[in-house]
Formats: sequence, structure tokens, C-alpha cells
Amino acid sequence: MLLRQTQLVSRTVREASKEDVSVNAQLLVRAGFVDKLFAGVYSYLPLGVRVLAKIEQIIREEMTRIGSQEVLMPALQPREIWETTKRWDMEVLFRLKGDGDRDLALGPTHEEVVTPLVGRFIQSYKDLPASVFQIQTKFRNEPRAKSGVLRGREFRMKDMYSFHIDQADMDAYYERAKEAYTRVFDRCGLGAQTFLTFASGGPFSKYSHEYQTITPFGEDTIHLWREKGIAVNREIADEVRDTPEWKGAQLEEVKAIEVGNIFQLGTRFSDACGISVQDAQGTKRPVLMGCYGIGSTRLLGTIVEVHHDERGMRWPEEVAPFDVHLVSLARSDAERSAVERLVQELDARGVDVLVDDRDVSAGQKFADSDLIGIPVRAVVSAKTLAAGSVEVKRRVSPEAERVPTQAFLAQFA
Repeated sequence: MLLRQTQLVSRTVREASKEDVSVNAQLLVRAGFVDKLFAGVYSYLPLGVRVLAKIEQIIREEMTRIGSQEVLMPALQPREIWETTKRWDMEVLFRLKGDGDRDLALGPTHEEVVTPLVGRFIQSYKDLPASVFQIQTKFRNEPRAKSGVLRGREFRMKDMYSFHIDQADMDAYYERAKEAYTRVFDRCGLGAQTFLTFASGGPFSKYSHEYQTITPFGEDTIHLWREKGIAVNREIADEVRDTPEWKGAQLEEVKAIEVGNIFQLGTRFSDACGISVQDAQGTKRPVLMGCYGIGSTRLLGTIVEVHHDERGMRWPEEVAPFDVHLVSLARSDAERSAVERLVQELDARGVDVLVDDRDVSAGQKFADSDLIGIPVRAVVSAKTLAAGSVEVKRRVSPEAERVPTQAFLAQFA
């Protein structure tokens, strides 16, 4: 894709609101990726949508890789299904009145919808295992909406649900989901900082698992066993210290951001919704379920918290809004024509290019390029054109280098 900054709807701004001092809020707003409507609710602008779409495509690919099928369920849900599972009184529910004063809720999660939905299509053990996922906007009446896009009242999330005939099948799929999550975070540039973290299973199981990304800007505190590459949530750290698996663990208290969670639901929702199947002997058996969540907008914010410096964001390549930020310092018609030929050549090679063709100073262009954080900046000026080269600077590198134009293009062959 080719996009010129003179045509870009959003603009960079010098300062963001002081109300939210989180790194992701400040940088995403200043760089024109998001715009805050009110606490916990953001508009995603063209650059932000491009990053979000790439994150969600990674998630989509990894969920389908383990056999889950994509669906899309309603956000608007009737009170009755929440009363079936005795969760209508959840504090985070946004409740509203529908036609005829019918009580409705905006979905914060979808166990109440997905369980009877999939239940209509499974009658036998031969229909299992089954797994579906969606990537959808969720709504939670979050009393502590803060930290930019990390904790919102309206946000994007991937929620996946699996259905199983027995515990062995449930456990096998759960392990595959763990591996899929690891691949998602690796591809998003967070693999080195993200750890599987043991957490309370609540009413569903002994333990659940969170994926926590280590960063001094995090709002969670976990105890990391760095040698083993695992961690435990602070809430249950004392509980696990004396277990055989954790005995002798050298735990390090660190700040982190939760970027995903997975847990086994048992028969909590299948029992409530009356979902069962026949086993090989013809006996009715309850269906075991698992639930797996990743907040894609939260993941976007976490990437910014981890990958930034004093000048702006530094997007990992696979989620960056563009591959190349081509900064034009051309002044004459001949120079502009030469820049245009390079732009068209990159576009023909399938390179996603953001072209800074604005009539502003070189200093402002460079500052905005650092703020936006595209992995490669290519500067074209009278000097580089005269030398038949492009000045290339990687966002993660302090140094720029002159590269012959054909050698630069050859990188994208």
C-alpha cells in the first residue's frame, strides 16, 4: 500500500493530554494513531487501524493453525442468558433497556452466547473436540479505565472457546493453545519479554494461566522465576511457594502487563446451559470447555510500552503500519519526479510505503518519523539523488547510511 502524508487524515501533535500519563496513551495520541473520546474509549485512526489489523491477522492465523474456526457473535445480549449462568449481577456489565423494556447487556465476554450456540451442533463424542473464536469489540464498565488503551471500557478482543469429551482431550488442546499464544507474542515482537504466569483459577479450576509482558511501565506485579521462564501472579505467590513444582524457586518481583489469559472452565457453562453429548457407549456426558482471551487493542498498547524511546515508537516489523517511511526533501520538479519514480518502484514491489511529501522542514519530518516509528526511514534529497543513493536509517539504530538506490530496492525483491 502507498499512502502520502499530505492525504493522511490524522496529524502528529506536539503534546497529548496530561490526564493519562501512560507511555502508550501519550505516544499513540501524539503520533496520530488514536484519539481519546473519553476515559477508556478511543477512536482508532488510519495508522492505528493498520497496526491493529496486523495484530489481529497474526492472532487469526495462529488460532486457525490449531484448528479453531472463526465466528462472529452478537455484542447485544438478552438478560435471560446471563441469568441462566447467574452472572447478570456482574459489576462490569453495561445494562440497557430494549424495545418493550427488555433488559439487555453489551457483551464483555461470550460464554453465555457460545455455549448454547455450539451446543446446537454437537450431539456425539464424534463431534468433539470443537473450537471457535471471534475478534470483536467488547464492552466492560471498567471502574478503573486508565493507562491508555491498556484498560478500556470499549476494546477489541479475541475470545476462543473449546469443547471436549474428557479431561485428556481438554488438556491436550490447552497445551496447543499455550503454544499458539507463544507464537502470537513472538510475532508481535514481545516474545523475549512475555512469560507464562500461573494465576488463580477462580471458580473454574485450581490454576489459570496469564501471559505477562515484563515492563517497568506495567500495572501488574508478578513473581518471575527467570531461570525457568515462568512466573506466578502475586495473588497466589505464597500459595505455590511450598508446592513441589515451585520449591526452591528464586522469584524476582517485577512489573508487567497482562496480554492474554487462558483457563479451563470445566462444565460450569455446559451444565448451566444443559449441553451434553453421547459417548462411545451411548451414555450422556457433560462437555468440558476451555476459554482463551487476547485483547488486541491491549496488545497494541503493550507493544508501544515495550518498544519506544525518548523520540517515539519503534514498531516491530510484522506489526508496523508501513514497511518504509520515505521522507522526501526534494525541492525541484526534477527531484520530485525522481522521488516519485522510487515511490512507484517500491509500490510495484509490494512494499507498504508512507511518503512524507509535506511542505515542512526536514527537522520536523525527521522528528515525526521517529515519533511514528516505522522500522525503516529512507531519505531522498538532492544530495542522495546526485550520488544515486538513498539515506537509510533503521528506527532501532542510531546511525544512518547511504545505500545505492538499486541496492536499497533489491532488499524488497
